[in-house]
Amino acid sequence: MNLVTKTTKSLTLAAALALVATACGGTSDPEAPATTTTAAAPSTTADIVPLETTAAPGVPPSDYAGFRGQETACGATQPDEASDAQYAAADDLVLDPTIKLLATINTSCGSIVVELDPMVAPETVNSFVFLARDGYFDGTVSHRVLPGFVIQAGDPTGTGRGGPGYVVPDELPGEGFSYSAGVLAMANAGPNSTGSQFFIMIGDSGLPPLYSAFGQVVDGFSTLEAIAGVPLGTSARGETSVPLQTVYIESVTIAPAD
Repeated sequence: MNLVTKTTKSLTLAAALALVATACGGTSDPEAPATTTTAAAPSTTADIVPLETTAAPGVPPSDYAGFRGQETACGATQPDEASDAQYAAADDLVLDPTIKLLATINTSCGSIVVELDPMVAPETVNSFVFLARDGYFDGTVSHRVLPGFVIQAGDPTGTGRGGPGYVVPDELPGEGFSYSAGVLAMANAGPNSTGSQFFIMIGDSGLPPLYSAFGQVVDGFSTLEAIAGVPLGTSARGETSVPLQTVYIESVTIAPAD
């Protein structure tokens, strides 16, 4: 299930810092564990620098409008625009913690099926399912792709600083947990700042247990490979991670696992 070659130690450390650098729930701080910053990412959200804003061909976009101005990845059709809805809190869906769920993330490059475990991270799963069922992710983009490391999405603004208007408490894995290929986890901007941005590991890493992990890819590794293969531009901070062909999340559907 290892999709790409193993990342170097230096990349992992830099990217790990980036993960804590941009994430946002109800604030203007970036939301991002596998987040939006650069290879030499800062350790605080206040240090985040937005990417330059343009939708010119070949110029990395810095916001949702910029991503909308690009060609759609994998020859797909551009979906309707995202809504960027804001909420006071996620509804309590009263999920049965003993029943795992399947989230099918339909993207421009194919579908990714993830098994969600509400026993491990009940608040995180509840929020993700709430947002998915409300169509929050529909039409959003993957604003950050680091081949060999992560794919990050879930921000309707496309800036790496957007969120749903509320935050979710941390539900961190224990020491020794491995953020290996296929792990689904939430981005953040520090303790208890999780919002809507999530990341999927596409390579094994030595990330510390600072991000709420709540699922595992069970199908769609070829889709992850296709996303990891889109052309990338360089952000203002020097990280080659900005898709130059836009990868959209067309929809996220939720169903009980068998």
